Amino acid sequence: MKTKRAFSSLATVLLLAGPGFAQDDAVKELPITRIAHPGEAAEAYFSPDGKYLIGNAKLEGDQHHMVYMMSLDGQEMRRINDKGQDACSYFFPDGKRLIWTSTRDRTDLDPDTSYSDPLHYPQGAELYTSDLFGKDVVRLTDNAVYEAEVSISPDGQWILFTRQTDGQLDLWRMRPDGTEEFQITHTPEWQEGGSFYLGDSKTILYRAWKREHDATRGKPMTIYTIKHDGTGQKQITHDEETNWAPYPAPDGKHFAFVKMLPPHNFELFLMNLETGEQRRLTDNPAFDGFPAISPDGKTLAFASSRGGVPGERKLFLFTMDVSSLGLGGGP
Repeated sequence: MKTKRAFSSLATVLLLAGPGFAQDDAVKELPITRIAHPGEAAEAYFSPDGKYLIGNAKLEGDQHHMVYMMSLDGQEMRRINDKGQDACSYFFPDGKRLIWTSTRDRTDLDPDTSYSDPLHYPQGAELYTSDLFGKDVVRLTDNAVYEAEVSISPDGQWILFTRQTDGQLDLWRMRPDGTEEFQITHTPEWQEGGSFYLGDSKTILYRAWKREHDATRGKPMTIYTIKHDGTGQKQITHDEETNWAPYPAPDGKHFAFVKMLPPHNFELFLMNLETGEQRRLTDNPAFDGFPAISPDGKTLAFASSRGGVPGERKLFLFTMDVSSLGLGGGP
């Protein structure tokens, strides 16, 4: 997770703007509220009813970031796992169970492993499901490889995740009970991850970078879609910038994502899958990232370093009122 930040000017933004970039909205932020949670937190996703978030947080007493479920006001927080180091997590569509990544059963891992460095991803990060209280834990994978960046199809039939084998990242899917594993991508030169299903439960939105850039700071990333049988790959972004963390809106037409503007300023954008039009959502010198859109399309959650102590690499959760953008899937 990169939290390097720098100031960007409107002139720089306008120079970057190409066809389809909504220049008039480039610096206008919609209403933003900081979630009053304790500690630090990042990469959180909505419950099916839109009342809760599941994500990573580090509260007083935690040695590492762990999976927490929290209310939107941050007043109710519940730790789901208390062993190892946790990463990505997600709600099942019925709202009754969770899926999450952890090293809870691999206490022998090198302490220098990092979920934010592809050259040192924890080889033994596994996928687990549990109820909403962290009980009835079921381990789905058992490999000495990295398995994370997990989400679930809207129809609840497929778990989507990234697996790293011998340094190679690819997209995989499997059934909720861990059966019928299927490798979706087979691209030795590309590193795929950060994937989510669109509403049809067949099309996948994801980001990728070239393997030659594994160690590159601010590496170029491209956003794609692909069918979950591995066919129909389509390139969505066509610039050489860092385009990452895409998350689909419930209307099936838009997605939120992060773009790194020069020199190292991470901002949130919205893009139309049909027209290619982009709209900038944030304008702040702090790091803004990990967007997620609520099931009704009215609220966007994201992590940001804004409001923190200068020089500290800490993230906090915020919400943005995007109800005016028409991102909902209903009539």
